[in-house]
Amino acid sequence: MIPSFYEIILPFLQYLSDGKEHTLKECTEAVSDYFNLTQEERNRRYSGGHITIQNRTGWVKTHLSRAGLIDNKKRNSYIITKQGIDLLATNPKKIDGKILMQYPAYVEYINTSRKKRISKNDSKSDEISENTQNDPTPPQKKTLSYSKDDFLSEVYIDEGDYDRLHNLLLCKKNVILQGAPGVGKTFSAMRLAYSMMGEKDDSRVEMVQFHQNYTYEDFIMGYKPTDNGGFVIKEGVFYKFCKKAAADAERDYFFIIDEINRGNLSKIFGELLMLIEKGYRNKHIKLAYNDDLFHVPDNIYIIGMMNTADRSLAMIDYALRRRFSFFEMRPGFDSKGFKNYQKSLGNEKFDKVIEAVTHLNETIVKDDSLGAGFCIGHSYFCEQTICDEKWLQNVVEFDIIPMLREYWFDNDKKFKEEADKLIKLAQ
Repeated sequence: MIPSFYEIILPFLQYLSDGKEHTLKECTEAVSDYFNLTQEERNRRYSGGHITIQNRTGWVKTHLSRAGLIDNKKRNSYIITKQGIDLLATNPKKIDGKILMQYPAYVEYINTSRKKRISKNDSKSDEISENTQNDPTPPQKKTLSYSKDDFLSEVYIDEGDYDRLHNLLLCKKNVILQGAPGVGKTFSAMRLAYSMMGEKDDSRVEMVQFHQNYTYEDFIMGYKPTDNGGFVIKEGVFYKFCKKAAADAERDYFFIIDEINRGNLSKIFGELLMLIEKGYRNKHIKLAYNDDLFHVPDNIYIIGMMNTADRSLAMIDYALRRRFSFFEMRPGFDSKGFKNYQKSLGNEKFDKVIEAVTHLNETIVKDDSLGAGFCIGHSYFCEQTICDEKWLQNVVEFDIIPMLREYWFDNDKKFKEEADKLIKLAQ
């Protein structure tokens, strides 16, 4: 298996650590030997004609040179610098893009390169010849900064829960936000991505919604009809997103899946059930529709959302469950952010309704036929600058009451008791 750009950096520097000058050809051979590449792998070419391992090693040479880690005092000969030796001493096991970004000269090179032309052909996006210095990262647009504090001001969860969720996604790379309707799962997923990126960069976020007719062909790759009655292979949304993220390995990307348990997950993910797992990131396999090697890059984080109150949905596939961590989203009425929001409205009737909904949730949790997954979420009552009484009545009558009717469809007495409490307070 041909190593990726970042996998080559460490053995490349280690080979030059003898302090001698080496040609790029010698470095390429040393890297090939380090990874035990077969002759077929050493000769494999991109569609453009360049030999893959030579181009990737040349790419590494360019970036290390720009970072000041290697030098070429003689034409086509390279030697490690003191800075490179120091880096090896402090990072003997792994060197990635984030480590290279500590060098100002490299940062300047990256920022300059991003302004240059980027190839539209994904198959050529990480190719580089010895005389070409293409940077894989796409050009950046102006974005607004976004911090943890911004997240906590918009998403009504406690700081401790945010820290746990943030660390969980960093560690596992795949997380499902599960909870009752109205707890802000989708809203939270987008803002979690922003907070981890440190900016509102929608170019690095992709969102889809699963449903019963969603397929592998939509998600990864498959045959699609053409206008002339034929069929052609089309790349799916996740396939293209992975290619995009792989070409920008220094930054994180976030793929968000709404209603993840509404689709046939084994059918949609196919062989990617293995590749999305943290331990198999950057591992290459051949896909079902072509012989090209494909991998899920290490800089992709997957966030799924799952409604726990929908009785019609089956349990999530156990094979997929093992590859995700599950984070319970709870109503945020008691969070600091919601309390501040509630205080800003300054409406006594609103306060009484929220108090009643909080007590209602306690009743729902204790009900053996329901439980915490059926609680009423806070988002029904959000995004208001003033509390209009008609709006509050509509929320209670047309959003909350119908849900209670579904919850206690077989207990009219209980439904009427709880519904009447809310209606009385909202009027």
